[in-house]
Amino acid sequence: MTRKVAVTGLGILSPLGVGLPAHRKRLLQGKAAIGELTLFDSRAHRTHLAGEVPADPRWEKAWSGNPRLSRSDRFALFAAEEALQMAGLGGQKLGPEVGVFLGSSTGGMLEGEAVFAKLLATPSGPVSVARLGSHLHSAPAEAVAREFKVRGPIETNATACSAASLAIMAALEALRAGECQIALAGGADALCQMTYGGFNALRLVDSAPCRPFRADREGLSLGEGAGLMVLESGDSAEARGVPILAWLSGAAASCDAHHMTAPDEQGRGPSSAIQKALEDAGRSPAELALINAHGTGTPKNDEAESLALRLALGPDVLAEVPIFALKAYIGHLLGACGGVEAVATVLALQEGRLYPLPGKEEPDPALGLRFARGKAEALGTQPAALSLNLAFGGANTALVFEVVANKEGRA
Repeated sequence: MTRKVAVTGLGILSPLGVGLPAHRKRLLQGKAAIGELTLFDSRAHRTHLAGEVPADPRWEKAWSGNPRLSRSDRFALFAAEEALQMAGLGGQKLGPEVGVFLGSSTGGMLEGEAVFAKLLATPSGPVSVARLGSHLHSAPAEAVAREFKVRGPIETNATACSAASLAIMAALEALRAGECQIALAGGADALCQMTYGGFNALRLVDSAPCRPFRADREGLSLGEGAGLMVLESGDSAEARGVPILAWLSGAAASCDAHHMTAPDEQGRGPSSAIQKALEDAGRSPAELALINAHGTGTPKNDEAESLALRLALGPDVLAEVPIFALKAYIGHLLGACGGVEAVATVLALQEGRLYPLPGKEEPDPALGLRFARGKAEALGTQPAALSLNLAFGGANTALVFEVVANKEGRA
């Protein structure tokens, strides 16, 4: 049995917009979506920008009858519904053959903060048990399982910035092992004051929109959203008569075991994950058409990631493979970033396009990376793409996606 699994559905919402069409349009235009933070008062913080999901009744109103649902939960539900519709599974009770594998780092923290603020203001007042019930990291995955009647394995990963990509890796392993036939995998996270204040306290947030891999980069921007995909075996997709959008052919993880927040400056941990993911996929570095980098925009992270790519792929290959950095558009979505970036990677492979790096600042020549500038560029004929996420504590994940080849060799 083949070890690669089919991607048959995609769902996404982020600061770029709600749904796949909005993302295709904005990415091809190279328009970033990081602006003034309005979700809560930022005046007590060092910086005042973030990437916020735009208001839209499709995620705000569709599940309004359930007071327990947090902002993160609603993000996850929208992305899951869009992915299921695309995969031909909309409106169905999914049952025990389907699993949910999600990453999150904040869960319902925003709602928990609101309950705490109310208690501070009125200590003897009532406490909203419904709001507190949405506080857990696991709440988005559980909300998806309840809504779509999923009774297979339900897993939540909370490994910070690699949470969603590790959840996708867990789904791949479950499908390979026969633990489920279909999986919903990705991540969802909402902005909240705890993470906004925490990253500002670490002096990691730029006062301007983040500029990954630029010479003048000064830090990250925070964002929110959700990205989910439907994964299943090729035989399952063929039996159901649904198109295969791409293959997820390999995944691997590693740990720096170096520092709580700083990356290993030698890049050894991410390099190991990249090499093992390519080995798992049966692909060589020369077969990469695209690298969707973690690209936070912090000086140390971008430098360490560039070194890891050079170690894993070799300088000659790295000089030829173009890099995409989605966080330049939407900021860092923490536990959701791996899911949103995996969806964007599949979109790029489907369209055969490298989305441009927004902004006019020059890339850092010391990093030796290649980007599209100003407008989207055609990808090469290589079949594979790498999506990379690196987290606090040194938790690294690499995913390998492939095009669905036709007689000419590309989808």
